[in-house]
Amino acid sequence: MIRPTTHVWRLLKWGRVLARHGALRGIENDRNAPLPVKRLCRLARFGARQSDEPDYAGAFEAIGPAAIKLGQALATRPDLVGEGPARNLLSLQDNLPPVDFALIRGRVEDSFGRTLEDLFESFDETPVGAASIAQVHRAVTREGRQVAVKVLRPGIREQFNRDVETYEWAAAHLEVLGGEAARLRPRAVIANLKRWTLRELDLRREAASASELAEAMRAVEGYRVPAIDWDRTTGQVLTLEWIDGIKMSNVDALREAGHDLRALAHRLVLTFLKQAISSGFFHADMHQGNLFVQGEPGESTIVAIDFGIMGRINRQARLWLAEILYGLTTGNYRRVAEIHFEAQYVPSYHTVEEFATALRAVGEPMRGKPVSELSVGQMLDGLFAITRDFDMQVQPHLLLLQKTMVMVEGLATALDPEINMWDVAGPFVKEWIRDELGPEAMIADRIHEDLDTLMRLPALVRRIEERFPPKGAAPEQAPLPEIDLVLGLGRDKSQRRKRDGNHWGGYILAAAVGGIAAWAGTFWQMMG
Repeated sequence: MIRPTTHVWRLLKWGRVLARHGALRGIENDRNAPLPVKRLCRLARFGARQSDEPDYAGAFEAIGPAAIKLGQALATRPDLVGEGPARNLLSLQDNLPPVDFALIRGRVEDSFGRTLEDLFESFDETPVGAASIAQVHRAVTREGRQVAVKVLRPGIREQFNRDVETYEWAAAHLEVLGGEAARLRPRAVIANLKRWTLRELDLRREAASASELAEAMRAVEGYRVPAIDWDRTTGQVLTLEWIDGIKMSNVDALREAGHDLRALAHRLVLTFLKQAISSGFFHADMHQGNLFVQGEPGESTIVAIDFGIMGRINRQARLWLAEILYGLTTGNYRRVAEIHFEAQYVPSYHTVEEFATALRAVGEPMRGKPVSELSVGQMLDGLFAITRDFDMQVQPHLLLLQKTMVMVEGLATALDPEINMWDVAGPFVKEWIRDELGPEAMIADRIHEDLDTLMRLPALVRRIEERFPPKGAAPEQAPLPEIDLVLGLGRDKSQRRKRDGNHWGGYILAAAVGGIAAWAGTFWQMMG
C-alpha cells in the first residue's frame, strides 16, 4: 500500500505542472471548491510562473499517460471542472513521442513466441500514431494483407496502476469533505476512468469489442468496422485490417472528393443512435481521428477504428433515454420529469411539476434551432443549475454516453453547420419507442418473462429440496465452538482494519515535506 506521503508528494508535483499551465486558477476562483483544496492549490503554485491563458489539455499531456486518460474523463464533466476547462480538455491530443522500435519488436515477438519476420512480410518501423496507451504500425502479413498493428507501450500498465492509486486517494479525501464535492461523486469518476483504461490495456478486449460492434451494425448501410486478424492478436498486440480513406476531420478533402457532407452528418448521428439506443453497445471514442470515409460519392461509407473505449447501456436505461430524448424534441417536459423520478435520478422529496418547469426553462430555447445558433454555454449552465437545485447525483453509467454525444454533435456540426440534432434524432427515437413500447412489444415481453419463470421452476424445486432434505438424509453438522487463534488471526475484520489503519504518522511527515499542515488540520477537524 502506498503511504500518504507519497500521494501528497505526487499531488504537489502534478500541481506544479498544472500551475505552470495556469490550470489551478479556476479551482481557486470557484466558489464551490472546498477550502482545503484551494489551500493545496495555492501551495502547489507558490513561486510558479503561470501562463496567461489556462491550458488544461497541455498540462495533462505534460503530466503523462494516466493524466491524459483522466483529462479525457473530466472533459465529460463540465459540472465538475467548469464549462471552459471541459471544452479545452475536449481538444486533448492523446499522443506521445514514439517508443523505440527495438522495444516494439521485442513486445511483438515475446507475445507470439515467433520472430517479426515469421509473422509479417514487412513491418514499418515508423509508427503511424503513438498514443498514451499504445502505438500503431503499418505492416503486411505473410499472406499479403495490408494491416495495422497496435502494440502496447512497455510498462504502461504499471505506470497507470501507480498513478490511479493516487487519483483514488485524492478523490476519497475530496468526497469526504461533503457538500458539492460529495454530490459530484469524484470517486465514481475515477472508478470509471480505471475501468475504461484497464479495458484498453487488454487488446483482446478491444478486438472482441470491434467484433461485437461489427455484428450489431452488420445490417446498417454506410457503416463498417475493420476485420480483426485473430491469429496475430494477443493481450499486448492487436492486428486489424488497414483502412485507406479520408479522415472525417478533413472536411475540405471530403468536399473535393465529392462526398455529400450533409448526408454524412445525418448518417453519423443515426449510426450513433442505432448503437446507443437500439443495440445498447456503442463506440465511445468517436473523435474525428477515429472515423474515416471510404467509397465513391453517393456510396460513402463511414469506417470506425480504435475500439478501446466502448459504452454499454441496459434495456431499461435505453428506454428511459429514448423517452427523454423524444420528450425534449416534442416539448413533453412533464414526461421527461416523470422518467427522472422513475429512474430515481431526482430525490423523491422534490416534485415532478417543479422539475418539469425547470426542464422547460432549459429546453424551450433549444427547440427548432440549428446547432450553430445554440449557446452551448447557456444550455450547460442551465442543466447544471438543475442538477444542483434538485440534488441530483451524477450517474456514472451515463458518463460515456454524454461524452460521445458531445463528440458526435461536434463532428456533425463540422460537416453540416445547419444540422438540427433534434430533427435528425426525433423520427428515429419515435420509431424505436413505438417498436419497444407498443402493444406487440408488451405482449412479447410478457410471454418471454412468463416462459422464463416457468423454465426456472425445476431449479427452484431442486434448491428447496437441498435446503430442506427429506427425512433419513444425513443430519447437518452442529455449530462448532469459536476458538481464538494465535497471532491475532481470530480477530474480526473490523478489529484488523482498525489495527492495520493506524498509520497516521505519514501525514505528519507529509506536512513537514509539503507544507500541508493547514490542509490536514482542516481535514481532520471536519472528519471529527
